Amino acid sequence: MPSNYQHVNFLWDDAVADKLDPVDRLVYRSNLLGADQRITNTGGGNTSSKVSMADPLSGEPVEVMWVKGSGGDLRTSQRANFASLYMDKLRSLRAIYDRAEEKGVKTAIEDEMVALYTHCVYNLNPRATSIDTPLHSFIPAAHVDHTHPNAVIAIAAVKNSESLTAEIFGDEIGWVGWQRPGYDLGLKMGDLARQNPNYRGLVMGGHGLINWTDDDKACYELSLEIIEKAAQYIASRDKGDRTFGGQKYATLSDADRDALLVELLPRLRGLVSQQNRFIATVQSDPTILEFVNSQDTARLAELGTSCPDHFLRTKIKPLYVDWNPQSEDLADLLAKLESGLAQYRLDYAAYYERCKHPDSPAMRDPSPTVILIPGVGMVAWGKNKSESRVTAEFYNCAVAVMRGAEAMDEYTALPQQEAFDIEYWLLEEAKLRRMPPEQELARHIAVVVGAGSGIGKEVAHRLAKEGAHVVCADLSGDTAQATADELTAIYGLGIGVAGTGIAACGPAIGLGVNITDRASVGAMLEQVVLAYGGIDNLVITAGIFFPPDTSGHIPDDSWGLTFAVNVTGSYIVADEARKIWQAQGLPGTLVLTTSANGVVAKKGSLAYDTSKAAANHLVRELAIELSPLVRVNGLAPATVVAGSAMFPRERVISSLAKYELPYDTAEETDTLRNRLAEFYAQRTLTKAPITPEDQAEAAWLLTSKALSKTSGQILTVDGGLHEAFLR
Repeated sequence: MPSNYQHVNFLWDDAVADKLDPVDRLVYRSNLLGADQRITNTGGGNTSSKVSMADPLSGEPVEVMWVKGSGGDLRTSQRANFASLYMDKLRSLRAIYDRAEEKGVKTAIEDEMVALYTHCVYNLNPRATSIDTPLHSFIPAAHVDHTHPNAVIAIAAVKNSESLTAEIFGDEIGWVGWQRPGYDLGLKMGDLARQNPNYRGLVMGGHGLINWTDDDKACYELSLEIIEKAAQYIASRDKGDRTFGGQKYATLSDADRDALLVELLPRLRGLVSQQNRFIATVQSDPTILEFVNSQDTARLAELGTSCPDHFLRTKIKPLYVDWNPQSEDLADLLAKLESGLAQYRLDYAAYYERCKHPDSPAMRDPSPTVILIPGVGMVAWGKNKSESRVTAEFYNCAVAVMRGAEAMDEYTALPQQEAFDIEYWLLEEAKLRRMPPEQELARHIAVVVGAGSGIGKEVAHRLAKEGAHVVCADLSGDTAQATADELTAIYGLGIGVAGTGIAACGPAIGLGVNITDRASVGAMLEQVVLAYGGIDNLVITAGIFFPPDTSGHIPDDSWGLTFAVNVTGSYIVADEARKIWQAQGLPGTLVLTTSANGVVAKKGSLAYDTSKAAANHLVRELAIELSPLVRVNGLAPATVVAGSAMFPRERVISSLAKYELPYDTAEETDTLRNRLAEFYAQRTLTKAPITPEDQAEAAWLLTSKALSKTSGQILTVDGGLHEAFLR
């Protein structure tokens, strides 16, 4: 194993690789390259191998190129993420290209070639090919790595990129000027490789690195060798304390930063979500803070990014707010953000009008996806948590590129027209249009209180199924986290490796909370804001029932706790969430879990029933208090026994005894529960047990657009309990 690497990680293990077939070795090589964020960013780069395989029809050996398919990610890709194409058919496409009257970069024939790749597919592989396919097919080597290393992009994004490439790499690595990826660029790079047999790779101006060999392990080692050499050259010229012109502002303490963000993020989320809701990721690591606090931030941020993979996520440029964290306050920051966002949208619209073509897609959301704040760091935005983390990751890479470029020379970004032609490329637009429609809650942040068990757990699963980011909150932090872990196991953590603290989370988190304690509720919601930026939907299922003694009574302290949990707790959570909703200014929903018992008078549950009657009226009061921004409704279950924390074994036995139903204390708890549930079911009109899933469906309905004009109402899910009919 090489030991001289300081800026990359050598991860190859012959004991693993030697057990793999050629295609799985390509997957292995790709995963190793993708595992190091200094080598390539999430979703970026391509790798390929040209191997001999049996034709599925003739059985004869044929040359097949396996290449990372469209939309794949090197770090996480599996075999199914690679396209496979017959090399002889790929080569035959050249004749079609050459017959075109007009050819070259950005011509119609260049884009038309992409559709022809499907006619070259080997063994009916369904994986869509990437627009980078020609970059691999025309290189006369068996194995090709195309990556986006920060160190090499820094060389590719300086004023004197070509001469600097020659200075660093001599005649082993060539240089090709910026050109949008496609068929014409593939031809040019193939010609350079053939005309210069000493070349082992090319620095792609404004873009990245491509290198090749005839051995796959050697190709991996070559990628690392080139990147390490570039990084060492940059390190030898690093400016230290003078990086980015030196520091202009000082970083806030962690406590002061978080306190500021708790107040800022909901307001900021509302400001950037004028057309679409966004999810936030905060990055406050030393690297990003060095950049946002520096003298040169405004100049460099205005230039935008260089690598096309970067600005597809980060837009043409970030929004930099020149706010002094030492002498200005939150009000000053908000004022600068409001004016800065207004100007950013005007600038973006002007950029679109200046660069658009007659057939360009309509202008997309003009709000920034990256906001830079001195003393605080970066806030990145995306349609979901994974997207916002990737956006933050990409701008982290952009900062590393700018640092390296400014250490060696002068950083330059792509010309705006070139950036626009990538951002609004019709092929990219077609890819976006092929994506399935977003789920209703895809951009929403939902907090479920009581998510550790029973109805709350099922509600968490139901909202996650609709695309929501779900905060699972419960008195038991462990059970809350267990539910969050279940959701993560189903839906994944997402891609992207950015985020500071809890902001590095996935689409579900678990938090402990005592809803009778306002400080505990406030602390829980602060974590929600730091994780995602705000809150949209709130469902409270937490409740408590104290079984009475043989005389039907409960102690006074139990009476007080019943009301504290079932009534006051819901009010406290709603009242604390109100601050976030109002700061955002975005429509939200609140669902309180009451009970059919709230309208049924009977013996044996006096405290519980009266608390639920109060909760029913709390729904109506909050609907008025929070209108018109937040819709408030109640969900009134009845006799949900299965899976409910409200029915521990002792309560089940107590109820069976109360209704004079037969039971044996030696019987399993589930057996006893089922007997009680069936008894309750027979009292209803539908004659079917009520389940947590039934309640979750109703909670989703009250949260969804289906009942968007409904507020202040109680939806009863009790199987048709006629005693609970409205009267």
